[in-house]
Amino acid sequence: MNTRVVKIDPQNIDHEVLREAGALIRNGGLVAFPTETVYGLGANGLDPGAVKRIFQAKGRPSDNPLILHISRAEELDKLVEGISPTAERLIEEFWPGPLTLIFKKSSLVPEVVTAGLDTVAVRMPSHPVAMGMIRYAGVPVAAPSANLSGKPSPTRAEHVIKDLLGKVDMIIDSGSVMVGLESTVADITGGGVVVLRPGGITPEQLREVTGDVTVDPGLIPDGDTTIPKAPGMKYAHYSPDAQVIIIDGDMYKAADKIQRMAKDLESQGKRVGIMATEQTKALYKDAPVVSVGDRKRPYTIAANLFAVLREFDALGVDVILAEGVERQGVGLAVMNRLMKAASHNVVRV
Repeated sequence: MNTRVVKIDPQNIDHEVLREAGALIRNGGLVAFPTETVYGLGANGLDPGAVKRIFQAKGRPSDNPLILHISRAEELDKLVEGISPTAERLIEEFWPGPLTLIFKKSSLVPEVVTAGLDTVAVRMPSHPVAMGMIRYAGVPVAAPSANLSGKPSPTRAEHVIKDLLGKVDMIIDSGSVMVGLESTVADITGGGVVVLRPGGITPEQLREVTGDVTVDPGLIPDGDTTIPKAPGMKYAHYSPDAQVIIIDGDMYKAADKIQRMAKDLESQGKRVGIMATEQTKALYKDAPVVSVGDRKRPYTIAANLFAVLREFDALGVDVILAEGVERQGVGLAVMNRLMKAASHNVVRV
């Protein structure tokens, strides 16, 4: 398949290209496009055949549900059985934005989108290119992240090109995304709000709008989640080619442990990379060191995480020793992704 790669400046949008992308989606094609979270791989969410092409292109297991993306709140009515007052408050506060809500699905939504579940995940992205493309498509757009299944999610178009060139019809290049982690997923089907996947909207922010918010204990689990109610809950994700080991605990104790582990691994012939922060990067010697961001501004860590994992692959390291971060605010989302990248391989200090 020939993949057309097009650049669209989000500050000066070429609407003719977006119309073409929307038409591709509407007619069964696959388009990789930017959102404020990560790049998504979109198909017509009402066309089972088109949705199946997403799974084929990504190598994604078919029992892993997808998110439907819409451009107007009114489009939600036909996709779900009902919209509760809680949902209305969250939509008013956080849409468009990086929040996915889980509803009871209507009969219009194909089972291939929901992996046979009676619920559907829906969000309205805030990226102007995503919003425009969905409007021109005229259908809800089913879209997981635009990467090969299991690899770090793409936050730049070059990540998409590396993984999916020749597998999709179009890739829209709009530069780097803002949030850098997939959307927060919240289940509202039980009356309260249960966070099933942390993201750019934190549990603390949700509680400010609706007090009844709980966090699924499996967000940073010790075992496997076997029934995926939200996208990304079941399978290994975000894994670079290198092995990832998290060293979690006091920042300076972790840095000391990482230096000792790096020497030991190098003596075994391993090439080691160290994922540090701005506060600790100067503490390390002799191994490739990449700062993932500033602990005082944890959103920088979220924005850079996936790109840094891919950067270590480009450096050709065998093992990545990564500092853990505090599980508060967006740090919960960072650790959720990092733990999956490491297959829960953690050294506590």
